[in-house]
Amino acid sequence: MGAASPLAEAQESQLLIRPPSFWRRLLLHKLAIVGAAVLLVVIVLCLLGPVVTGTNPNAIDFTAFGSPPSLHHLMGTDDLGRDEFTRILFGGRISLLVGFLAMLIGVGLGGLVGAISGFFGGTVDFIAMRVVDIALSIPRLFLLLLLSVTIGQSIFDISLIIGLTAWMYPARIMRAQVLGLRSLNYVEAARSIGSRSTRVLFRHIVPNAIAPLIVNSTIQVGQAIVSESVMSFLGYGIQPPTPSWGNMLTNAQTFVQTAPWLAIFPGVMIVITVLAFNLIGDALRDALDPTGQKGALGRGRNAKQATA
Repeated sequence: MGAASPLAEAQESQLLIRPPSFWRRLLLHKLAIVGAAVLLVVIVLCLLGPVVTGTNPNAIDFTAFGSPPSLHHLMGTDDLGRDEFTRILFGGRISLLVGFLAMLIGVGLGGLVGAISGFFGGTVDFIAMRVVDIALSIPRLFLLLLLSVTIGQSIFDISLIIGLTAWMYPARIMRAQVLGLRSLNYVEAARSIGSRSTRVLFRHIVPNAIAPLIVNSTIQVGQAIVSESVMSFLGYGIQPPTPSWGNMLTNAQTFVQTAPWLAIFPGVMIVITVLAFNLIGDALRDALDPTGQKGALGRGRNAKQATA
């Protein structure tokens, strides 16, 4: 048989991230369907907040200060008489937006650094990985609070800060993938026909190395939402009167015993949303596995078969 053309090998290699059974395996992952459905409901409700509630999140009901959940106020009101349900929906907009922006910044920067580091190796790889090691050695919460004071506390500032403290793990993931792919036949074939290094990297290697990064991105969104909540809870995140799930928890800590719903509902929303992202991430990890097996058990079986 004659040798395959470099183009054919490159096209064949890209099937690794799109196996024919990808959608079937993803749709058969029941927990992923549950997570996606929950996440879709949360996103739609938050986006349609004004339509669903018809109330301004800062509007005050002078007849209901700190009232418990009722038909008129589904999640009660806070100490200022503001509807908790309305603020949950509007706060979800902020928390989800910060989560997605921070994920794009962190995964984008980390993926770029990891790809360049793994592909070029040598001094470039050594310097990049030492920067990663130094960044990982700094306590993240301390770095988040320090950058918040230095850069600012707007929505974009908070997203940038969280993204800049979360790029290290995506960098390591991408570097490991690129190191394993750069010596394969289709990469050598692309080099042999005179393709530039940047074309080889971004056209042939990155598309096949990006699957674990997609999985990591779902985890990054959940972690960013938690990070924003922690920052806001400590007073260094989104500032009132703009609601976010984090600063709603900050306001609730004074009323935990007298008005527990003020802490319960934002906390539940954070847990549900982060859990949904994690379930989707687990499903993507299994569906993008080119062996067609699920998780570590499947990989263990493949290893036993290979050594039999």
